[in-house]
Amino acid sequence: MSNIVLYLVLSGAVFAGAFVSGLSGFAFSAVAGAILLHVFPPMEAVPLMMACSITVQAANLFALRKSMQWKASLVFIAGGALGIPIAIYLLQHVETGTFRLGFGSFVSLYAAYALFRSAPAYLRQMQSQSRNALVGFGGGLVGGLTAMPGALPAIWCDIHGLPKNQQRGLVQPYIGIMQLFALALMLAHHNISLEVLIDFGISLPALAAGTAGGIFLFGRINEMAFKRIVLGLLLFSGLCLVI
Repeated sequence: MSNIVLYLVLSGAVFAGAFVSGLSGFAFSAVAGAILLHVFPPMEAVPLMMACSITVQAANLFALRKSMQWKASLVFIAGGALGIPIAIYLLQHVETGTFRLGFGSFVSLYAAYALFRSAPAYLRQMQSQSRNALVGFGGGLVGGLTAMPGALPAIWCDIHGLPKNQQRGLVQPYIGIMQLFALALMLAHHNISLEVLIDFGISLPALAAGTAGGIFLFGRINEMAFKRIVLGLLLFSGLCLVI
């Protein structure tokens, strides 16, 4: 593959992932990875996606800082901080393919059901701190094994029928901290290659353009459209794990 084609593929994948993440708050790795993992070796693609995803999360947190609910997110973050080290250990010592398949199937089935359900009955209260911490723990564990830390919190918010600004303000800080924590743990055991740094630098224009476009559109879609986008991305992400 020529350098020009490789650049176009890299930029296209990063732009698509950044746009989706800027719009929904998650799913960068699912969208970009569907392309990058077929072009780059995993040891190059995975850290590249992590670096790009954290950059998008930082931009999301800054652009939507007035909507962020850091205090409410702390209990989710505390639970997730306990789950990630366990996931990192399991990645190094246990075959996790069956888990990814099972979790991907669960996410896909839930998203498909939620997309087509009629007159959903929501649980309006999210005041149980123990349940929120458990969801955070599950998200950290799952995120370390599948690179999808936001899946369980997004489902939890959907079950409770949270409006888009409240959901984004709750889940966005959680995802950002979980990804930073996971990257720090991985960097303690692995080095990022020069190729990853070069690819990251090349992808910055596409990353910035996609993120800006996604955040812009987020402010202009209604609640129903946002809900369908989130569920559609959950369905896509789950199917990527299964396939």
